[in-house]
Amino acid sequence: MNESSYEHYETEHEIGQDNIDVLGMDVHNPVFITSALLIILFVTTTILFPGGVNEALSDVKSWFLTTFDWFLMISVNAILLFCLVLCVLPLARIRLGGPDATPDFSRASWFSMLFAAGMGIGLMFWGVAEPMVYYNGESGTPLGAEPLTPHAADLAMSATMFHWGLHGWAIYATVGLSLAFFYHNKGMPLTIRSAFYPLIGDRIWGWSGHLIDIVAVLATIFGLATTLGLGAAQASGGLYFLFGIPDEINTRIAIVVGVSFIAVISVVRGLDGGVKVLSNVNMVVAGLLLLFVFIAGPTLIITKGFGTTAVNYLSDLLPLSNWIGRNDETWMQDWTIFYWAWWVSWSPFVGMFIARISRGRTIRELIIAVLLVPAVVTLVWMSTFGLSALDQAQNGIGALAQGASSVNLATFQMLENLPFAQITTGLGILLVLVFFVTSSDSGSLVIDSITAGGKIDAPVTQRAFWAVMQGLIAGALLFGGGKEALSALQAGAVATGVPFTIVLLFMCMSLYRGLKGG
Repeated sequence: MNESSYEHYETEHEIGQDNIDVLGMDVHNPVFITSALLIILFVTTTILFPGGVNEALSDVKSWFLTTFDWFLMISVNAILLFCLVLCVLPLARIRLGGPDATPDFSRASWFSMLFAAGMGIGLMFWGVAEPMVYYNGESGTPLGAEPLTPHAADLAMSATMFHWGLHGWAIYATVGLSLAFFYHNKGMPLTIRSAFYPLIGDRIWGWSGHLIDIVAVLATIFGLATTLGLGAAQASGGLYFLFGIPDEINTRIAIVVGVSFIAVISVVRGLDGGVKVLSNVNMVVAGLLLLFVFIAGPTLIITKGFGTTAVNYLSDLLPLSNWIGRNDETWMQDWTIFYWAWWVSWSPFVGMFIARISRGRTIRELIIAVLLVPAVVTLVWMSTFGLSALDQAQNGIGALAQGASSVNLATFQMLENLPFAQITTGLGILLVLVFFVTSSDSGSLVIDSITAGGKIDAPVTQRAFWAVMQGLIAGALLFGGGKEALSALQAGAVATGVPFTIVLLFMCMSLYRGLKGG
């Protein structure tokens, strides 16, 4: 790296910090000011004109899904291929932080933080609902399978794994590896723009870099808001299922407010005192719930299903990755394209988090861990929960036999037909809420770093500000979406995820050039 460039960054940082400092926040950075103003404008507009904003969000979502389906399919396939090729190159022996660097966290803690921040609420929300929706064909079926057939059940599981497997984690690996290399090995600030130094040089310190970081902030915060809104919806459904508390917008917004308050406390405590502790806690709780469903559910079917689902996933990988001549184009746009945009919108958050905790790992170690370990855990989780639900549906057991009437309730409807339903439902609600807090506080730390010019020790006030902003966006989307809240939440992730996909493609080029240059 050009040494004068980093000195230029440090000088600019010192001058700004002396002149503009409000309530302890590093608002001298144009990324903070621009991002904050855009987000406040969106929240205010949504609250004042909920009907108009909801209609606009619906139109935006439909336009992005139908116009850029080919672009997202090609891009995500290319990113996965990039990771696989990079993993076998000699460059993969490079150690993050230098040849003598040692890991800051044990493998267990490293993986717990990675996995909990990366997809916790998603697994809880969709582990039952997604296979059920595909099997019933309520919004189409993958590859045009006949609904309610054994073939539909197999495809339901392989398509679910497709959406939560290698492709998505390759997106995270690319961002995480790029930021980790330029931060730990080149001494660059821990922010998205740093990954583009080999392509645009000193321009990363000007508005070219500012725009990259602003797009990353917006993608991250809307992607997180989508997930937090889904978590609130599922927790609200669980409270209705367990205690009869009305499952309505006010309940969901109250959950968002309460959890955001807890997230602020966790953010203030920092990485070791907050995120690390909560990540380890929710991995233990998730493991206990998984073990219970495996034992109390159709154990033999689940055990056989691990292998069957894995084989079906690999055999269906190419057909599901293809975007040409599909007879299930609507299903592909509504599900696969949305998922890829959602993964992309989360990638600045998870990628930066991976970078921050991955010092001492080799490039090969990071790629293998990020691609394969979560995919295996996802296979176990989805097989356990998804096959339990499909077994109930196919054998006329409980509410799922009538279809997935509510995606918010699907997990609890499955647990209802297992022993100790009250306890496991309560445990499920707790798990959603803890994952909720983990995602929020981890995301706040990441957005905080981006908007503070790469600093990892920005003022506490600023960290708390972004935790509050996430809650406000999730609440505004829930309020503006009304009965169509799920669609409104998805629209935010899609609208910000598609533009950031372009950033990701250039990031791959920049990372390779940086690695080649040493």
